[in-house]
Amino acid sequence: MPILFDSSVYITALRAGGDSPVVLQRWAKESPLWLSSVVLEELYAGAKSTDRRTLEKLERDFERANRVLVPNLSDWTFAGRILAAVAHRHGYEKIGRARLTNDALIATSAARNGIAVITTNPRDFALLEEFCPLRWRTRVL
Repeated sequence: MPILFDSSVYITALRAGGDSPVVLQRWAKESPLWLSSVVLEELYAGAKSTDRRTLEKLERDFERANRVLVPNLSDWTFAGRILAAVAHRHGYEKIGRARLTNDALIATSAARNGIAVITTNPRDFALLEEFCPLRWRTRVL
């Protein structure tokens, strides 16, 4: 099954340094690896200047491989419906709506394409899974 790493996995690898990127590459050999454009945006937004080259290479490599997952109109509208359902059930104050929006876009576009999401932060994806046919699992480096 194809997979994509949530931002949390890349951030953990960048912070850990050392062999962490090798671990990601090894795992990617087991399943086709995709990059969400939403994840890329989150990584660029929070990147240190020293990480920018790594992110640019990541972007180029996935673009060349034609494996960048971009949310389409139905993903955006489904994400909005999911956020409304989560807010109704759990309350906006509890979910941090702005924080959850990007994860909802990642979840809907991954689910639409049959791609499993790998994250080190399961709380949000467990919440989204209540309303989205999402496949996900945790991974701690």
